[in-house]
Amino acid sequence: MSQVDILILSNGPGEVTTWVRPVVQALRQQLGSDRSVVRISVILSPCPNATGKEAAIARSYPEVDRVQSAEHFWQFLLWGKTFENWDWRSHGVVVFLGGDQFFPVVIGKKLNYRTVVYAEWEARWHSLIDRFAVMKSEVANRVSQKYADKFTVVGDLMVEAQQEEGERGREGEGGEETELIGLLPGSKAAKLSQGVPLMLAIAEYIHSKRPQTKFIIPVAPTLDLPTLASFANPEKNPFVKTFGFSNASLYRRSDGTSLPEYRRSDGTSLLTAKGLSVELYTQTPAYDLLSQCSICLTTVGANTAELGSLGVPMIVLLPTQQLDAMRSWDGLPGLLANMPLLGSTFAKLINWLVLRRKGLLAWPNIWAKSMIVPELVGKLQPQEVGEIVLDYLAHPEKLAAIQAKLRSVRGEAGAAQKLAQMVCEEIAR
Repeated sequence: MSQVDILILSNGPGEVTTWVRPVVQALRQQLGSDRSVVRISVILSPCPNATGKEAAIARSYPEVDRVQSAEHFWQFLLWGKTFENWDWRSHGVVVFLGGDQFFPVVIGKKLNYRTVVYAEWEARWHSLIDRFAVMKSEVANRVSQKYADKFTVVGDLMVEAQQEEGERGREGEGGEETELIGLLPGSKAAKLSQGVPLMLAIAEYIHSKRPQTKFIIPVAPTLDLPTLASFANPEKNPFVKTFGFSNASLYRRSDGTSLPEYRRSDGTSLLTAKGLSVELYTQTPAYDLLSQCSICLTTVGANTAELGSLGVPMIVLLPTQQLDAMRSWDGLPGLLANMPLLGSTFAKLINWLVLRRKGLLAWPNIWAKSMIVPELVGKLQPQEVGEIVLDYLAHPEKLAAIQAKLRSVRGEAGAAQKLAQMVCEEIAR
C-alpha cells in the first residue's frame, strides 16, 4: 500500500466520543498501526454544543496522529492551510463524522481525496460525495436511483460502544442484585443549575421508598467534580432551594469501597444532607455502566441519543421553573438564546414556544416520530417525578417495552468495521 492520509472531520463532544472513537479503532485494526503507511488526522469544525475539550479527547485516542481544534477550522476550509501547516500525502480519504456534510465536499476537492460520509438520518450532496455509509436503509431509499450504488447500510455507530463494553450482569456486592438508576443532568450550566438539584431530590425521594436502589452520575468529560458539586450548593446555586433540596457535597470513602469493581468507580460521590451517596463515574464513555441501569433520568440533548442507542429506558426532564435558565438548545435557538443583551429575551421566547409545542424533544422520540420515552416538561417537583420512576420500577414489563422500542428505531451493530472497510475500498481506488 502506498502512503495514505485519512482525514476525519467531526465536531461536537457526542460525535467525537461515540463516532470517532470506534471508527479510528476499526481503521487501525484493518489498516495497521504503521504511521509511515497510514496516518490518521482529525479536524474539528465549530459546534454549538462544543465545550472546548473535544480536541483533547481526540488526542487521547492512540490511533490518531494529528488533531486540529475547531478554532482553526475556517482557515482550513477556505484556504486549505492548517494552523500547524500540516503536510498532506498525495493519496487519501476524507471521512465525515459530524458537522456539515458540505465540508467534505470542499475539503475533498482541495486535497483531491476520496470522500466517505456517515449519515444517520439524511444524506446530502449525492453527486459530489463518493460514498455514503448510512445507519438504516430508509436513508438510502429516499435517494435518486442513479446514486444508489454510492450507498451502503453499515448500522449504528453508537451501538459500537455497547458492543465494545459487552454485556455484564447486574450483580452487586455479595451477589445480590443491585437496582441502578443513572442521573444525567447535562454538562453545561444552563442545564446543571436546575438538573442537579432536581435529580438529587428525586433520588432522595426514590431511595426513601426503595432503599436497595443505587444512583450514579456519569460525569461529562468536560466537567470537573468541584464544578458539578457547586450546583448542589445552595450558596452557589439558587435553584437548589427551588426544588426543596438541601445540599450535597463531594465525598470520598477512605477505604476506597464503592460500587462493584467492574464499574470502576474510585469511591468519589455526592453525599446529600439526607445521607444518600450518589456515585460519580468519571471514566468515559460510560456505556458499560449506563447499560446496567434500570432507568435513567436525563435532560434533552445528546444524552438521549446515547441512551437510546444503548436501549436504556429513560425519563426526559425539562424543568421550567425559570424559562430564562434553559439556554442550551441546539443550533440556531441555542445561538440566539446565548446572544449578549438579547439572549435572555430570546431564551424566554424559545422556551415558551417549546412549552406550547410539547412532545418529541428527546432524540429517540424524534427518530420514531412517537413518544417512546416519557418527556416531562414544566415546573417539575421531585415527588411527582419520583412516583413515576417508582411505578416503572414496580412494573419491569413497562421498562422492557420501552427498551424494545428503543432498539427498534436504531440501526444494527458493526458499523465501525463496515465503515472502515469502505474507507479501505476507497484507498484501493
